[in-house]
Amino acid sequence: MDLLDFSGEDMYFDRPLPAGVADLLAVAAAQYGEAGAELGLLRAYFLAPEHLSVLVALYRFYYYQQRYEDALIVADRAIGLAACELGLDPDWRRLTATDLERPAREAMAQTRFLLLALKGAGYLLMRLGRAREALARFETVAAVDTADRLGLKELLAWARNAVGAELAQEAGGNVRALRPR
Repeated sequence: MDLLDFSGEDMYFDRPLPAGVADLLAVAAAQYGEAGAELGLLRAYFLAPEHLSVLVALYRFYYYQQRYEDALIVADRAIGLAACELGLDPDWRRLTATDLERPAREAMAQTRFLLLALKGAGYLLMRLGRAREALARFETVAAVDTADRLGLKELLAWARNAVGAELAQEAGGNVRALRPR
């Protein structure tokens, strides 16, 4: 499956927003860095809790504020919603490459969104020092993205090295994590 072949498909941000939500997002963007920005985003979320544009806006706000735990909660919500929209199990841990074959043929843009959200959540987990959880997400994406179209190679290496270092530490310092040259 070619994860870069999604031409002609609507993207999540092409979907119409409920009345007032676009205005709330615009005000939040204008107020970025001020206390009112988050409130506007949360209001938008209450009005459209299943709209991916709202979730992406909220995610970006938390990410750029370096509120990674909050961003991770939003990412997990987006992952579950995207999976449901594709007719998949909302629990990403149960997704396989085979599960994603049909959605990739029928809705590549949405499938790509799901995979990129998993990648983003993995990155957040790495920033939070939770390498094992990150690696599990990265490996789920890598199982589908065998050509590394989504640029996971370096993130996988980072997570694997971090997990190796954690395992060595748990072994009481009697083992050293080996790094390839």
